[in-house]
Amino acid sequence: MGIDLGGTNVRVGVLQNNTLQQVSSMRINATGSENEVIDDIYHIIDQSIDASVEAIGIGVPSVVDVERGIVYDVVNIPSWKEVHLKQILEERYERPVLVNNDANCFALGEKYFGKGQDAHSLVGLIIGTGMGAGVIIYDQLYAGPHCGAGEFGMVDYLDHNYEYYGSGQYFKNVHHAAGEEVFRRAESGDSSARNIFYDFGVHLGNAIKMILYTVDPELIILGGSVSNAFPYFEKTMWERISTFAFSKSLKDFRVEVSALANSGILGAAALHYDFQKNR
Repeated sequence: MGIDLGGTNVRVGVLQNNTLQQVSSMRINATGSENEVIDDIYHIIDQSIDASVEAIGIGVPSVVDVERGIVYDVVNIPSWKEVHLKQILEERYERPVLVNNDANCFALGEKYFGKGQDAHSLVGLIIGTGMGAGVIIYDQLYAGPHCGAGEFGMVDYLDHNYEYYGSGQYFKNVHHAAGEEVFRRAESGDSSARNIFYDFGVHLGNAIKMILYTVDPELIILGGSVSNAFPYFEKTMWERISTFAFSKSLKDFRVEVSALANSGILGAAALHYDFQKNR
């Protein structure tokens, strides 16, 4: 079972023979107490779990103590300051539970089921409300000792950081506009909206260069809402990437856009696959 916990919804799917057999979603009481949110998660799991479920994986938008399955300061759920999620779910369901950051789950989902299946080292880069990433090196997820690997958006850039300029925040921060509205205008042929995306591509290209210098992946897979506008920023993104100092490294380097439905659920389920393979 894979569980994708967001700030407003929780989504659950059961994976059998590498195929999602069922997916369900429900709103959570994000402003409720710690136990009220846990009860929401119980409710949706109870609807889907049966004897065939061997393990549960859950992706959470937070810092995670992966070994102990503790989540800290969960985004958009104020009451979840320190939740021993692994212990809580294992005691109720009597199955192994694996907990990880949602961006790491996105990368695993792409590695096992998406465009990363033929890559040994990749970065799953989510450009949505913020910038998050999961890093896979030589076929293994690398989360770091504090589950902080891949926080490229927090790296200083210009007068702020890469997340400020290289995610959905850019449209509000720099152009005082909603990203969705800029996208609609670009789709209708508005030249000023398309120029905004051209500039966005410059910033994202610089972020990707930084990732190349630090991690040296063979593939970066873009996810998140902003990736839907890829045709409008692809050219300027690659113009910046092409200035990377080590041209040989770019020979086989690729940037792809995720085409994977339910990547968060699949990646959460794949936590079990990854654990079995690497233990």
